[in-house]
Amino acid sequence: MTRWNKHVYRTLLLVSFIGVNALILMGIGSVIAYLNTGAERSSILHLGMELEEVYLPKVNWSPLENEGREMPEQTLRDIEEDYLRAWYVRSVAFKNNDPYGLDDYYTESMRTKLKALIRNNAARNIAVNSTTLNHALHLDFFSADGKLVSFKDSLVTGVYEVFEGEDMVHRYRDITSYRVVMLLEDGFWRIRHLTSLEKKQVAVNDEKQEESLNSMGNSLGINYYPRSQPWQLFKEDLDTSAITEDFRLITTKKLSTLRIFIPYAVFGKAAVEPEKLERLLRFMDLAHTAEIKVIITLFDFYGNYDLPDWNLTHRHAESIVNSVKDHPALLAWDIKNEPDLDFESRGKERVLAWLSEMLHQVKTWDPSHPVTIGWSQAEAAQELHDEVDFVSFHYYEDPSNFQQAFSTLKEVVGDKEILLGEFGYSSYSGIANLYTGSEEKQALYYNEMFTFIDQLQIPALLWTLHDFEDIPDQVVGKLPWRKARQKHFGLIRNDGTAKPALVQLDGK
Repeated sequence: MTRWNKHVYRTLLLVSFIGVNALILMGIGSVIAYLNTGAERSSILHLGMELEEVYLPKVNWSPLENEGREMPEQTLRDIEEDYLRAWYVRSVAFKNNDPYGLDDYYTESMRTKLKALIRNNAARNIAVNSTTLNHALHLDFFSADGKLVSFKDSLVTGVYEVFEGEDMVHRYRDITSYRVVMLLEDGFWRIRHLTSLEKKQVAVNDEKQEESLNSMGNSLGINYYPRSQPWQLFKEDLDTSAITEDFRLITTKKLSTLRIFIPYAVFGKAAVEPEKLERLLRFMDLAHTAEIKVIITLFDFYGNYDLPDWNLTHRHAESIVNSVKDHPALLAWDIKNEPDLDFESRGKERVLAWLSEMLHQVKTWDPSHPVTIGWSQAEAAQELHDEVDFVSFHYYEDPSNFQQAFSTLKEVVGDKEILLGEFGYSSYSGIANLYTGSEEKQALYYNEMFTFIDQLQIPALLWTLHDFEDIPDQVVGKLPWRKARQKHFGLIRNDGTAKPALVQLDGK
C-alpha cells in the first residue's frame, strides 16, 4: 500500500511540474505575441467601432492614369482608408486639443506642424469641431517601389465650428482643393504633405423644379400609416392588401396626396438596408397605381445634428433620394419632421445648420422635385424660408387662431407657396382631458378648419386616417394619457367603422 502511494505521489508531482511549466510557456508566448502586435488603429482613434459608423464622406476616384507603377486595387483601398482616417483623427485632435493618434496617420514633419497648432489653440482656449463632406480624388503618381503616392483632392467641402471655451463663436463652410503626398511607413500610409491649392465657392443649385407643389392646388391630402403599422410602415413587410384598401378609400374621399416618414435607425442609418428601399419602392408603386402623389419625409426619429454625424446622414438621404427620385409617384421631399422641437435640447443654430446643408445636398441629388421642412409651428416655419422650395408647418391649436398664424407667416415668406403639413383633432375622451373630447367635436374641428383652408386656398394634409391601438414610446413618450390622446386622431375607428369626421370629407 505504501509503495502504491509513492507511485501516486510521484505521478502527481510530475503532472504538476509539467502543468506549471506549460502555463509559464503559454504566458511567455502571450507576452511575446502582445509585444510583437501593434495596437488596433481603431482603438487609437477612440472609435471602438468601424470608421464607417462615425465618418463616411462621399469619396470618388477619377480613372487611374497615373505616372509610375500600376496601382493595385487593394493598395488604392488601403490609401483611401488611411487617408480618411487621417482626416478623422485630425478632426478629433483639434476638437479635443489632444494630438493622440496623429503619429499613426502623419509623418513626423507633418505632425510637428499639427501639434504646434493644437498647442496654440489650447493656449488660447480655442477648439475646432469639423467634418468633411466629400473627397474627389485624382491619382497623379505612384512610385516604382510602392512607397510614395501623390494625388489631388478637389473641392473638399469642410464645415467648421470654432469654440472659445464652451461658446461657439463662428461657423463656416469651406471648399478647398489639396495636393496630397503620402508615404508607406511600417505598413501604413501616412500623410507627408497636405497643401491647399485653391478655394472655391459652389452655389446652391437654383435650377427650377420640373414639378411643383402647384400639382396639389388647394386640395387635401393625409399623413399616412396603415392601421396595423403605426410609425412602423417599413419595419416589417408591407401589408399590401390593407394599404390598397386604404388607398381606395383615400381616393374616394378625394385625398390626392400622402405624406410618409422614413425612420432613420429603422432604415439602417448611413448604410440604408436594401430591403427597406425595396419596401419603399413597392409602396410608391401602390400609390402610383392609385394615382396618389407622395411627399417623403427623409428623417424621422433623428436628433443628433453634430458635425461628425453630418456625412452619415448624407449617405442615408443620398441612398433614398437616388433610389426614388425618378419614381412617378414622388411629389416632394420633406427634410425632417418637426426639427424645431430639437431647438432647446440640441441648439437652434446647430439644427438650422444641419437642415441648410441637407437642403443643399438633396437639391444636388434631385434638382427636379421641390424640397421643404415640416416645422411643428407656423412661427418656426419662418426659418430657412428663403432656402426651401415651399414652406410647410403643422397646426393643432384652436382653429379660431389659424388665420392669424397663417397671415403672420405669409407676411414673412411672401409669394412662396405654403403647405399645412399636419392638422387634426383627437377624439379621445377620458380622465386626462376630463372627458371633454368626442368624435362630434372632432367633426366640428374639421368643419371649421376646412372653412379656413378653403378661404385661404392652401393645400393641407390631415393627421391621420386610422385610430391606432399601440403607440411606440418614441412618439409621445411612455405616459399613458399622452399615448391615449395620440391613439384617437384617426378618421376611422379601430374596428374599421367611420367616424363623423370622415363624413365631413364627402362635402369637400
